[in-house]
Amino acid sequence: MRRFALAAALMLCPAVAHAWGGTGHAVIDRAAIQTIPDDGPVFLRRYVDYISASAALPDSWRGDSEGFSKIEEDPNHGWFREQFAFLKPIPRSRYEFILALYKHYETIKQSDPATAARTNVRWTGTLPYAAMEAYERLIVCMRAIRAAQAGGGDASVPEQHCAFQAIRLGHYIGDGAQPLHISVNSDGWLGANPNGYTRDRSIHGRFESRFVDGIGLTAADIMPRIGAPAHRHGDMFDAVLAFLDQSGDRMETVYKLEKRDGFSNMADKDVRVLIYERTAAGAAMLRDMLCRAWAESAVLPAKTTPSPLDFSNPRFNPETGSAPA
Repeated sequence: MRRFALAAALMLCPAVAHAWGGTGHAVIDRAAIQTIPDDGPVFLRRYVDYISASAALPDSWRGDSEGFSKIEEDPNHGWFREQFAFLKPIPRSRYEFILALYKHYETIKQSDPATAARTNVRWTGTLPYAAMEAYERLIVCMRAIRAAQAGGGDASVPEQHCAFQAIRLGHYIGDGAQPLHISVNSDGWLGANPNGYTRDRSIHGRFESRFVDGIGLTAADIMPRIGAPAHRHGDMFDAVLAFLDQSGDRMETVYKLEKRDGFSNMADKDVRVLIYERTAAGAAMLRDMLCRAWAESAVLPAKTTPSPLDFSNPRFNPETGSAPA
């Protein structure tokens, strides 16, 4: 019991940012699933209580006492874009991205040690890669559902697999909808501060948890704001990156609003509007990715020739041992 109490205490530590808290994540997941159209993965409606109740699960994998899990999971919750402004285009491989960060670190560690200290996978983040990995796993388990249905078999097991991947995808997309997860200013303003924004680390929790809980946010509040399905075509990785950029563009707005009263006024209409807009954006993106995965699962997987692992593949990268996606 002491071990579980310690883990709970660590999760409440202000040094660890857990976007939206339990309420916001649960609302995003529930609103996304409840707005799935009838030609989408409607089987997820049967699992909506499980998914929304488990929406914060990936945060529980980040405790200091679980070192292997923490070091793998922590970067999946952030995308501090100031740290990789030097990198264009963004690699389509988690490991190519990490290697690029390290090479840049090596270049600047003497000339700019302060920036170099945060030029690493933990203080830059891997959120879009975590989202895409969960998304493609959804496609795989959705194919299994279709195969079971076509053969008259039981689809309940692959449905459960999909529900778990929806929890993972929903969490990362929910994190990405929170503007403070897309900036080095995640937990208080860093560096030059001509506008006098707070450097208090608690801004993160006061915005995403205390205010959200204080207004009693529900799925009904944001469902009318979600809009019609989008992202039916085009590259999904590019769509995720664009979604994160849009969220990051709201980062300074959070700080401007915090200067009023520290998010203590639950009647502040502007803060409410930002909360509604950002959680609705997360729910819309999650709904669209779930629907797109379902559509993709109806198509037989294309055979890649040569294999991404084949040295003769023109995109093969010997540093990672594979061609990127």
